[in-house]
Amino acid sequence: MKWAFVSDFDGTISKKDFYWIIIEKYFPEGHELFNRWKDGEMKDIEFLSTVFASIFKEEEEIKQEILTIPIDEHVPSFIRRVQENGGDFYILSAGTDYYINHVLEKYGITGVEVFSNKGFFQEKNIHLDIDENHNHFSERYGIDKAKVIQSIKEKYDVVYFAGDSEPDSHAVPFADLTFAKDALIGLLKEKEAAPFFPVNDFKDIEDYLKRNGVLSS
Repeated sequence: MKWAFVSDFDGTISKKDFYWIIIEKYFPEGHELFNRWKDGEMKDIEFLSTVFASIFKEEEEIKQEILTIPIDEHVPSFIRRVQENGGDFYILSAGTDYYINHVLEKYGITGVEVFSNKGFFQEKNIHLDIDENHNHFSERYGIDKAKVIQSIKEKYDVVYFAGDSEPDSHAVPFADLTFAKDALIGLLKEKEAAPFFPVNDFKDIEDYLKRNGVLSS
């Protein structure tokens, strides 16, 4: 069986969204912006682009902030376990690969392909490079998670997915099984449309996959 595990980053692999780190330390106006976003006055990509472009620090200082992003301590070993058992691991994020790649490097995580909005440092901020002609483009999120999962699914017999929030809900119908955290649990209970298993962290996911013979004990 050819299989893959696809995971969201912010709030799923990480314990805190990177935009909150920026808002709390560099951009207090972001609290009001967050409320406007949640009230539907801004698209997700507009909110994130504004926050990421409101840091005004040298790149080395921004990198140091990125390295403070707390992650689920089970993730590095879980990724290795997936790879050791013949699975491929992907990260699928509506944030940006700019900070995700730094986090992967910090923990020595290799062999993981990242699907996310392209990001780059310029003039003391992080900017997003959104390609509207890309086949994964989403006007709201920058990247369409449903389209990415569908493209990954073409290469595998089974695709597992893990997520925690509304953007992830669009990918769920195209995964074979979703491991849901936090707000995503309630959203999927309301939809009652796709199979999911509620979890608190990657230890719960690993235990499930061990019980079901996907991962060796």
